[in-house]
Amino acid sequence: MSRSGRFTQVPWRAVIVFTTVAMGLAWVAALPLWLLDSERPGYQALFGAIASGMMFTPLIATSVVVFLLKCPQEQRPRLLGIWPLRPAGRVVWFIVLGMFAPILLVSFSVWVATLLGWLELDLVSFSGFTELLNEQLAPMGMDASSLGLPPMSLLVIAQIASIPIGALFNCLFAFGEEVGWRGWLLPALRPLGTWASLLISSVIWGLWHAPVILLGYNFDRTDVVGLLLMVVGCAAWGVFFGWLRLRSASLWPAVIAHGSLNAAAGLFMLLGAAGAQPDAALVSPLGVAGWIVLAVTSVILFACGQFKKQPVLAEKRQNDGSDVVTPTLGEVL
Repeated sequence: MSRSGRFTQVPWRAVIVFTTVAMGLAWVAALPLWLLDSERPGYQALFGAIASGMMFTPLIATSVVVFLLKCPQEQRPRLLGIWPLRPAGRVVWFIVLGMFAPILLVSFSVWVATLLGWLELDLVSFSGFTELLNEQLAPMGMDASSLGLPPMSLLVIAQIASIPIGALFNCLFAFGEEVGWRGWLLPALRPLGTWASLLISSVIWGLWHAPVILLGYNFDRTDVVGLLLMVVGCAAWGVFFGWLRLRSASLWPAVIAHGSLNAAAGLFMLLGAAGAQPDAALVSPLGVAGWIVLAVTSVILFACGQFKKQPVLAEKRQNDGSDVVTPTLGEVL
């Protein structure tokens, strides 16, 4: 098929509406954060609540294009990757991969940041975690030593061991995003080709974060540099999440992976040394260290032909036993 033919197969009107609604609602949701004084009591708690609520704006945008614009008109749960979970074995294995691969990739990003001299670790006394804990307790007039807590090493191990549990909890919010980015938008752009659809949907995902990134979220930068860092970080992780979606033909591995990334993202703060001020733009999984790890991962997947192996969804069996395939919004997965 020619490039022009692929271009015309994309439901551009629905893509524009989806993007406009998702980004517009994100700015509306974040508006109180822009209007209030960041030094006022309770601002940080409000910031966290609004940032979490913002994650449901892609779900609302998906509802608009699916139910108002009728795109797609049929087989909506299937084409969004929500249901059915078939073949079950493949979906389950990719869900397991979605749970544990981000934790491993984040760990590798910490190792890369340390190797490049961007991060100093303290794996003995975990002084960085102690310092962080004391900062959180300071407003209450307490510190870690006054609480009679177990050794910091045990607390850090407990924090790391609880990441899968945190990932499952985060999935409640990650679904609000993933049903839009990888459930609807990625398949809608699929006629453009695998890599074009992965990158374009991921860049849109990164730009959607602008209302909170420009307030210093993630990178402590309130300018276009912070936003560009987020866009590149989302492009890196979006390729991996998109691969899970396309390779499994299901939304749920990407949802689990998104929740797992959010749960593990602060690993560098648990393992860092006290007194150091690591630059999140370098050491975080959305920063340069993460870009390096995700780039290597994508190259390995590409070399193994994983981006070409995208299963076709079977709608039902005909009388002769052959499959009737279900197309996506413009092309089969």
